[in-house]
Amino acid sequence: MSCATSELRGGLLTVPGAVLHYQVRGSGPVLLISQSGEGDAGRTVDLVPHLVGDFTVVTYDRRGLSRSRLDDPARGATLAEHADDVLRVLAEVTEAPATVLGCSLGAVIGLRAVLRGPGRIDTLIAHEPVAPWLLPPAERARHKAELVQLQRLYERAGLAAALPEIARVLGIDPAGPDAEPGLTPQPLDARRTANFDYFIRHDFAAVVHDTLDVTALAGLPAVGTRVVPAAGRTTPRDVFDRRCATALAELLGTTVREFPGGHNGNTSHPRGWAARIREIAAGAA
Repeated sequence: MSCATSELRGGLLTVPGAVLHYQVRGSGPVLLISQSGEGDAGRTVDLVPHLVGDFTVVTYDRRGLSRSRLDDPARGATLAEHADDVLRVLAEVTEAPATVLGCSLGAVIGLRAVLRGPGRIDTLIAHEPVAPWLLPPAERARHKAELVQLQRLYERAGLAAALPEIARVLGIDPAGPDAEPGLTPQPLDARRTANFDYFIRHDFAAVVHDTLDVTALAGLPAVGTRVVPAAGRTTPRDVFDRRCATALAELLGTTVREFPGGHNGNTSHPRGWAARIREIAAGAA
């Protein structure tokens, strides 16, 4: 399907403890993108144009990032607060059940949101969720320890030292040798650097300390909420986030849906991702 252009809408939304910046483009059923890592509303700048002909696409700056403001910048956010933010943004733009694309940390936020807001999300695409609680106890403890070690490395040696180790833990191939052509550059500028600081200091901690009712997740298909575990085609099968996607699929009695690219395929393969999202939203196998 060809790209469509659309007028940018959105604004600021006051929520408990923060003011969120959100953007809306396109028309049709709502698709909210819960971004990965340090990603803000502009993270999927190349993906969104391929979706706006079929969806009203909503992106936002997670609390603590970019244009979203915190009442107390020194305090981190819990995953429950992040999930409530998703539900509040959805309530601002639609009364109908919505589809959510969650990537990495955004997928974990999406999983919490489907439990906290019954009926608000009809389909969640959970791409490589960074969710230690999905794994067996020994593996869970090991990956939590990895996240703590990454925080300490960042605090001791800075972002240049931490980024390669984050890529190793998550199986990220920064080079993206098979990336689609014509991608928008996303340099490591001052905004992204500040976002990485908040992400590593606070959102890593939120993941480490998070717990979730796995039994409740397993019951989602019975209440009509469709959770689609997903992973990148080139993400190594033994890395943390791919293991979490596999564990989620096993919990739900389904299979992992593969997307083009790897952990960050949403930025490296926007056309392929858009096609896959449309297939899943249409109920295709």
